[in-house]
Amino acid sequence: MTQLTMFFDGGCPLCASEIRHLEKLDRDKKIAFEDIYAPLFTERFPHIDVKKADLVLHGQWSDGSIIYGLDVTYHSWALVGKGHWVAILRWPVFKQLAQLGYRFFARYRHRISALVTGKGRCEPCATKEDVK
Repeated sequence: MTQLTMFFDGGCPLCASEIRHLEKLDRDKKIAFEDIYAPLFTERFPHIDVKKADLVLHGQWSDGSIIYGLDVTYHSWALVGKGHWVAILRWPVFKQLAQLGYRFFARYRHRISALVTGKGRCEPCATKEDVK
């Protein structure tokens, strides 16, 4: 049963890579992954502002409540049993530094992707459906 819907930028190589990794670990299908640039996204999720979701990662719990940024990251990894990998994101002092780092990454993720992967954007990056 889906507990969290994660709204991500499917054109970001680093974002798509993280999503592929989470999908592989999500054996119980606790997370639904939605590309904010997919066709009909705004019709399916009119309450999610694509421009805002492009700036900050958005997630939605099954009860409809919305979470943002590193909270989405932490909870998605916790749902697939890897919360210990990202537990440091919850530590009081580190949490503030991590938020600053996240804001920097979110703003410059395409440039960072270009440095790391050689591609700043892809149309769309390979996801679970493309890899089959």
